Amino acid sequence: MAAHRIAIMSDSTCDLPSALLEELGIVVVPLYVLFGEDHLRDGVDIDTPGFYQRLAADKVHPSTSQPTTADFVRAIEATEAEEVICLHITHRLSGTGISANAAREIVNRKVHVVDSLSVSMGLGFQVMAAARARNAGASVDEILAEIERVRSTLHVVFTVETLEFLHRGGRIGAAAKVLGTALQLKPVLNLAPDGQIDAVERVRSRKKSLLRLPEYVLERLDGSQPLRVGVMHGLAYEDAETVFSQMRQRANVIEEVHTLVGPVVGTHGGPGVLGLAVHVA
Repeated sequence: MAAHRIAIMSDSTCDLPSALLEELGIVVVPLYVLFGEDHLRDGVDIDTPGFYQRLAADKVHPSTSQPTTADFVRAIEATEAEEVICLHITHRLSGTGISANAAREIVNRKVHVVDSLSVSMGLGFQVMAAARARNAGASVDEILAEIERVRSTLHVVFTVETLEFLHRGGRIGAAAKVLGTALQLKPVLNLAPDGQIDAVERVRSRKKSLLRLPEYVLERLDGSQPLRVGVMHGLAYEDAETVFSQMRQRANVIEEVHTLVGPVVGTHGGPGVLGLAVHVA
């Protein structure tokens, strides 16, 4: 990979496929998944299929932890870049940005820390846009403007089999959990503009929740515009194709990113988590 004057860095909750990370020249700092005393780096010490196998079999429910300041310092110093743009998971879900900002104060490098106010492909699309702009010769200010442009039209919605995992991890409150589990309803959730998870609807089956995701987004975006579409899931391949198929039929999709929800996000989404991220190209 050729060295760049500007490094594009993210954390592992961007959930981008490894081939895309390599192609675009993106540096990833892993978060941690904790199974009891086992502290595992997301995507390094445990891969996604192995994580879901362990999640199903292990009696210990995992927790997650942000990268340390030292993790970010090492990653920044390992680049040959003069400047670094570091995009991270929303502060509403993780303290990763705190570590990144602390590292910025230590390194002898100019570092721009950007709160994506999103997660998974919501973060991933911002990172992709930043890397593509950098690769096309954009300046730091132009890259930061492109990130803002993408975020301004970005919608991220998802569904889960159960709200139990989000509740255990403290990502939703008890009231939302009770509402979601009543009558075995399937929740439709979104990432609000402030980076908070909101439960927006409840539908009566998994199938209806899958159909509702594209509907919800296209009620808020003009489907005739060129759209980049990402579907991320916890090994729910057929369900992911259902969502992609709906988007292809109903919108002007110019790019598709099919990816797995990695161990850290999967800890809170649980098995069967499936999300849709869309923005105007």
